[in-house]
Amino acid sequence: MSTEGLSIPGISMSSSAAGAARRARRASLTGAFAVFRKPLVATIAVEAVVVLLAVLDVWLVVPPKAQPYSLYLSAAACLAVVVRRRFPFLAVLAAVPGFFAGWAQLASMLNLGMLATRRQLHWQTWVGAGLVFTCRFVRWPLPEFAELSWREHVLDGIYGVLVAGMPIAIGLLIGARAEISAKLRELAKSRDRERRFHADAVRAEERARLAREMHDVVSHQITLIAMQAGALQAQAKEGPALETAQVIRQLSTRTLEELRSLVSVLRSGSGDDGPRPGIGELDHLIRECDVPVQLTVEQLPDTLPSQVSAAAYRTVQECLTNVHKHAPGATATIRIHAASGALDIEVENARACRAGEAFPSGGHGLTGLAERARLLGGSFETSGTEDGGFRVRARYPLDR
Repeated sequence: MSTEGLSIPGISMSSSAAGAARRARRASLTGAFAVFRKPLVATIAVEAVVVLLAVLDVWLVVPPKAQPYSLYLSAAACLAVVVRRRFPFLAVLAAVPGFFAGWAQLASMLNLGMLATRRQLHWQTWVGAGLVFTCRFVRWPLPEFAELSWREHVLDGIYGVLVAGMPIAIGLLIGARAEISAKLRELAKSRDRERRFHADAVRAEERARLAREMHDVVSHQITLIAMQAGALQAQAKEGPALETAQVIRQLSTRTLEELRSLVSVLRSGSGDDGPRPGIGELDHLIRECDVPVQLTVEQLPDTLPSQVSAAAYRTVQECLTNVHKHAPGATATIRIHAASGALDIEVENARACRAGEAFPSGGHGLTGLAERARLLGGSFETSGTEDGGFRVRARYPLDR
């Protein structure tokens, strides 16, 4: 049941208005507290509260007929709280007279706690603890201290241990916590390093396995193809058979060289991919692809990042290979345009003109191009055309 829009005499209900009001109040409170999340603002606020507490500790216990020097020393002790982070030992020394001859007990404890936090069990901490204990145990003026009974001396000694020991205990805990946090961060970093080393070792082993497979299987098969093409070239004297044998031998030889380069990179484990063809070699690729191509290049910069140039070459190479395999006889249109800090590549082909031979295909070519584009921070799209063709669009940023 909802009360939205419900009207009762004398009572007005509107859940949307009430919700908006609550959200406005929460937003205002969040904005107000967000200011204190800033490190500088938070530090100033904490220091203001600490100084205020130290001043109240003095002001609330000052007797009506207090000596002026006691007031001045207590005020100096309260001011010393401001510099306790930067000069903790000097802050303790400056607050001790105000505690001994005045009423600045809380200021002395705050300074001693900061000294213990920064110095831990340093000799300055023990000196500061002894001074604070003395100020709490010995009363000013000294004649009044001499008139105290032994029971009062024992009580003052107990309170002196508490007043001097509690700030040191808190400071030691804070310091231990900071030290443990630093060790945990270092442990987390070491674990991250170990995970990276393990991942590098796994990748190195996988790269070595891939290199062995490529060398033992793929390289061997391509070498056989090149040898058969050479034998065919020697037997064919002229005509299309000779040209086909020459093309097969050239392609297999170039593929074998690239494969050996990739095997060397995989075995070395370096991050560099070795020598790669770039966009400047598209003319040679188009001449030998056995696909009618219309190439348009606009506003291409003088220099391209090596990774972008190689990605452009591989994109066109894969698209032309797919046209040759799946759309034999079709014309391919390639448009390369550089604008707005990116290189746009569009490859489009019409419907196949004739039935072609079925080639084995794993469907990983376009997937690899999409992954390459994603790694370079670009985009990759594929779609069909109205005439039954296929279109590929790739975009690679140039600011690399």
